[in-house]
Amino acid sequence: MKIANIRTQPVRIGVDRRVGQVQNTKGFRFTSHILMLFVETDTGLMGIGEATGSPDWSGETCLGAKALLEQHLIPKLIGEDPRRIRHCMDRLSKTFANPFAKAGIEMALFDLLGKSLNTPVYQLLGGAVRSADLPLRFPIMPVGPEESALVGKRMVSEGFGTLKLKVGHDPLEYDLERVRQVREAVGPKIRLTVDANGGWSVNEAIRAAPLLEEYGVVFIEQPVHRLDLDGLARVRQHVRLPVMADESVFTIQDAIACIQKGAADIISVYPGKNGGLLNTLAIAALAEAAGVHCAIGSNLEWDVGSAAMIHACMAIPNICVERYAADIIGPVFHIEHACETSQLGEPGFARASADPGLGVTLNSERLSQVSKDQYESQR
Repeated sequence: MKIANIRTQPVRIGVDRRVGQVQNTKGFRFTSHILMLFVETDTGLMGIGEATGSPDWSGETCLGAKALLEQHLIPKLIGEDPRRIRHCMDRLSKTFANPFAKAGIEMALFDLLGKSLNTPVYQLLGGAVRSADLPLRFPIMPVGPEESALVGKRMVSEGFGTLKLKVGHDPLEYDLERVRQVREAVGPKIRLTVDANGGWSVNEAIRAAPLLEEYGVVFIEQPVHRLDLDGLARVRQHVRLPVMADESVFTIQDAIACIQKGAADIISVYPGKNGGLLNTLAIAALAEAAGVHCAIGSNLEWDVGSAAMIHACMAIPNICVERYAADIIGPVFHIEHACETSQLGEPGFARASADPGLGVTLNSERLSQVSKDQYESQR
């Protein structure tokens, strides 16, 4: 089997953050610009991938990934055996960064391998280590305290057992009031987490921790700037709540530095950010050896990217979804889908597919409806 062609297809999908009308988006996107990838072989078998980068978060764009792939990465893979995934990804390794573009290629290769063997990707990664139903945590945007409480109460009624409040975009006291009102609204049994996306200073994070602990918060995600590992370590040294590193850890080398500095109790992993499932496996294993938990994060992936995250959760023991729940939020927030079957199970849960490959069958008509010429929209 050889790679005969790799096609790319930009799509644009609407996002409903489930918080009503928002005047100030505070950096959160309400439209996803995603690049679909189709790896075609000389046998007629095809694998599907997805590049989900965003300029403010990963430094990638849909059109940037399209240009990089078509002009630089794809030519290196034509004629290669797609089942030799490590070999193919090594061919791309000298190109710096661009993890989501590389992960899109790797997703399609894993999809192809699974289809060729008539087995789901999680079996290729070592087999299932948990139930196919994965608990989700619902992220609440930084809207007002009363609005946050209403959203939290509504999502609990819809089956979510874990809520994540986005903080760090407003004054600290405002964030703490939001947490207080959400806790009061949802009661003591619902698990709360906070994610500052690097928006707090070290001192603010240390000041906030005792009150967050009082409100029953489970962990603090990325309290300080992504490049400030020393600051992250200081926060961890001075607070009792577990600290999660997200933006601080993209690569295996980032994970090593984070662990060496003692900067986190938890590392957020996911295939897009890590440059593929193989790197996610490596980071999770490295963290496990160091006694650090992992959790599945998100960059608001669409159907194929969400499927890759689900397979990672299914196969990697140290992605502790039972303890922290999963940020597989694309199936919840995107208002349009091309996947033939829902990736959601019981309310508040994602469900893994046992179909071959990534288990995603795309509806061509729905895919055509969301396919747009991205050039004008991103200029």
